[in-house]
Amino acid sequence: MATRIRLQRHGKKNKAFFHLVAADSRAKRDGKFIEKLGTYNPNTNPATIEINFDKTLHWVQVGAEMSETARAILSYKGVLHKNHLLNGVKKGALTTEQAEEKFAAWLAEKDAKVTGKVDTLAKNEAADKAARMKAEEVANAAKAAAVEAKNTPVVEEVEETPVVEAAEEVEAVVEETPVVEAAEEVEAVVEETPAVEAAEEVEAAEEVVAVVEETPAVEAAEEVAAVVEETPAVEEATETPAEEAGEETPAAE
Repeated sequence: MATRIRLQRHGKKNKAFFHLVAADSRAKRDGKFIEKLGTYNPNTNPATIEINFDKTLHWVQVGAEMSETARAILSYKGVLHKNHLLNGVKKGALTTEQAEEKFAAWLAEKDAKVTGKVDTLAKNEAADKAARMKAEEVANAAKAAAVEAKNTPVVEEVEETPVVEAAEEVEAVVEETPVVEAAEEVEAVVEETPAVEAAEEVEAAEEVVAVVEETPAVEAAEEVAAVVEETPAVEEATETPAEEAGEETPAAE
């Protein structure tokens, strides 16, 4: 029977909490186990790991297999490094005192790294909190200014605004614009347009017709007729030479 060090899942949904156990490799993940070795909580930063160091080291020395996550956890806690040093002692490469000194130095270095990370996280959290507080203060000040501006009467200011003065100036300009004068000039021009002169010319044409009717040509025609009636041709016709010859011919005598 192979023994395997692995994790068993516990906790709520999206809040997983694991137990580190030594169990039969044939057992289910959350089934029976041989011995509980510790706990692993990944919901914190850094992750919270609590293990029984001696029992876990024993299972590693007797050849228990490890899952990938379990191996990472044991390496993080120094179980694998301690097992490596003890194997060196068994082989005679190190003494027990040297192995203990090296492991103590490794633990101090590891603790310093963890403490530095915790301090950095705490500083970052404090800076983020200060930034949030400052942003909140700015937002509150802006809201207060908006409320004050809303509650401040602005009727008098509106009456004296440049917009109203500009509107009055525009009205004054419109009243004095050349458009009205131009309209009056147009009316005057329309009254004196050539159409009126044309009407006057029509009246003059009618007078010309009347004058034509009374022109000397008509009078000349009448005089010609009168002259024709009183022409010497009639008198000559009455006093022709034949008659004169008859009167004076000897036959008549």
